[in-house]
Amino acid sequence: MKQLILGTAGHIDHGKTALVHALTGTDTDRLKEEKRRGITIELGFAELALGTQRLGIVDVPGHEGFIRSMVAGATGMDLVLLIIAADEGVMPQTREHLIILELLGVPELIVTFTKSDLVDEEWRELVRSDVEELLAETPYAGARMVFTSVINGEGLDGLKAELCDTVKRLGHRNDDDLARLPLDRVFTIQGTGTVVTGTLWTGTLRRGAQVRLLPNEFESRIRKLQVHGGDVETATPGNRIAVALSGASSNRQTVTRGTTLVSDPNWNSSWMLTVHVQLIQGINCSIKHNQRIRVHIGTSEVMARCALLTKQKISSGSQGWIQLRLEEPVVARARDRIILRTYSPMITIGGGVIAEPQPVKRKVLDDSVRAALENVLEGEPVVAVKALLSIASWYGIDTKALPVTSGLPPGVAQDAVARVQNDGGLLTSGQLFSREIALEAERLILRTVHQGHIEKPLLSAIPLTVLRSSLPTWAAPEIADAVIDKLTKDGVLERQGSGVKDQGYQSRPSPRQEQLIAELRDIYTRMGLATPLVGELPPHLAHDPDIWGLLKFLEEKEDFVVIADGYYVLKSEFEAAVERVCDLLGGQVKLGPSAFREALPLSRKQLIPMLNCLDGLGITVRHNGGREVPLPKG
Repeated sequence: MKQLILGTAGHIDHGKTALVHALTGTDTDRLKEEKRRGITIELGFAELALGTQRLGIVDVPGHEGFIRSMVAGATGMDLVLLIIAADEGVMPQTREHLIILELLGVPELIVTFTKSDLVDEEWRELVRSDVEELLAETPYAGARMVFTSVINGEGLDGLKAELCDTVKRLGHRNDDDLARLPLDRVFTIQGTGTVVTGTLWTGTLRRGAQVRLLPNEFESRIRKLQVHGGDVETATPGNRIAVALSGASSNRQTVTRGTTLVSDPNWNSSWMLTVHVQLIQGINCSIKHNQRIRVHIGTSEVMARCALLTKQKISSGSQGWIQLRLEEPVVARARDRIILRTYSPMITIGGGVIAEPQPVKRKVLDDSVRAALENVLEGEPVVAVKALLSIASWYGIDTKALPVTSGLPPGVAQDAVARVQNDGGLLTSGQLFSREIALEAERLILRTVHQGHIEKPLLSAIPLTVLRSSLPTWAAPEIADAVIDKLTKDGVLERQGSGVKDQGYQSRPSPRQEQLIAELRDIYTRMGLATPLVGELPPHLAHDPDIWGLLKFLEEKEDFVVIADGYYVLKSEFEAAVERVCDLLGGQVKLGPSAFREALPLSRKQLIPMLNCLDGLGITVRHNGGREVPLPKG
């Protein structure tokens, strides 16, 4: 069954609540003050069934003083009845409500004239003409119009038929999305505890689910779910729901109107928003840098300072980019719409669309960032994701948070990530990088490997730490290893030990280095195990800039064995020493250093490092009472 949200909008006392009652049988004025004054102060709710289609109706206040409630109700509507009393016609709140509906991007509108029994046909035509002129410059030009009367029932069936036709044109809401419930009422029921209500904008909620209440970061659990008064196990988007909460944090002192209930861990509160704004034409107002302003998003109303990103000021009827520095945190998503009102007097001056719900602090937008943000707002999924990647650059984007940062449902975002990967994007540990960044990272790493082979030809492989440092210091740490893995898998590079080399590369000493190697071999052959430390070699060897590279080369070639820092011996000499230790001392225990003198004819300065080396290899085992030489197994 298709579940959508139908809202009412219009001037005070134009018959919105009476019309809802006539359509549904529900009186949406529940407060004593509303009954006494005959006006709607808070949001009212009802349900209208139209065959297999079902509409949750949100009845919003018309009085200027209750615009906050109107904005809270209008956000997330699928279609609206713009209600105009036939005997009065267009009034101030009619115009303001229409502007708010347009700024919030409500897709469909039906004009409903009430109190039609009070006017004749000639007056009806005049009123219709006025409304057509009002809508002419809006997205609702040519909207259907129905004359109704709750007194004699005129037009009610026709209005239901128009609603049916309109609903058929509207796509149903996506169940496969992040759950988000902006709260518009909080109260306590004896025996049940704290109950919150709202219209489920997106996603699905289930009884028993763990949820969070933002921006206060309270955790809770759904004890009970109701949709229009009936208990349910699952609530889907577009439903008007009540949620009974459990948990220490779930009480009326901590949960208030303007709070948002979410279930996905990637929702976060934000103190700053990057927004593309549009000011209303004909208002005597503009947005200046650092101006204080009211921001309406969902059921939240917060104050903020405006940081202009593109111009000195944004004037009536014009557009621009701003960053809102909020005085209280809000829960937002890319592509969310907001309403802007002046601090005092409270006048609606414009609206905006959020491009960055968790932005870095910006001062001025350059052309490339501005173009990318425009694509985030308006581009197809792949275009939007690529735009986010271009802004993120070397930082990459968190694919788990992408439904929030892009405004795309999870399935759509996931598909876009896969398509970006197929186009050369790089995905590692949940971080996605653009094709351009991946190619630049490959270029820098390959250049470092090639340059390393030229500058240090004795190294058989370039250490991974060197390759990681070849990327910008602000690059996400995952990207270097991911690129190295890809280049290795593609056969461009080859791993060796803790480093990487060009495929098939073999280290080759220069003629001068070959001469030095020959001298080292001669010294180490003559000295047996009692070789000098590197610093004790003849000066022309000890101080040669290539000495350590040469020794490392000989170690990797398995000609030399490193016993300790600066202490090398020939591999053949070391293997012979190990054999002597096992033959002479195998099976013996509690051996002191002197017991090894016959097998290892070394001074104490060299004997202790040699024994430590044998301990590390398991040839000898050190105990409190001395060393043991285990017998060979088998």
